Amino acid sequence: QVQLVESGGGLVHPMGSLRLSCEASGRTISSYGMGWFRQAPGSAREFVVASGWSAKDIMYADSAKGRFTISRDNAKNTMWLQMNSLKPEDTAVYYCAASNTIATRDPQDYQIWGQGTQVTVSS
Repeated sequence: QVQLVESGGGLVHPMGSLRLSCEASGRTISSYGMGWFRQAPGSAREFVVASGWSAKDIMYADSAKGRFTISRDNAKNTMWLQMNSLKPEDTAVYYCAASNTIATRDPQDYQIWGQGTQVTVSS
């Protein structure tokens, strides 16, 4: 089973950028659908972006379109989330997740989760 560890979170000003990383170990992520989710205090876990096995099989939440970019390197067993033009409402704990079926928008379809990394957007 794959294990996931996120990094790259931090405090950033509005309109700033961050690049989150999700490093996998134990198994290659090439056989998993992968996703990024986020959870703000008092809110449900929210879909951000998902990547299927194919690099062309990517879906974004409306809130992420045009600002966030997912990428993955199966050889390095790593996935990234480049976040640009960050807004205060992007403040949340960001999680990467792996699905052994398909990548979807539903967090319940993901079996493996990292511990999360905090992103705070504030002036």
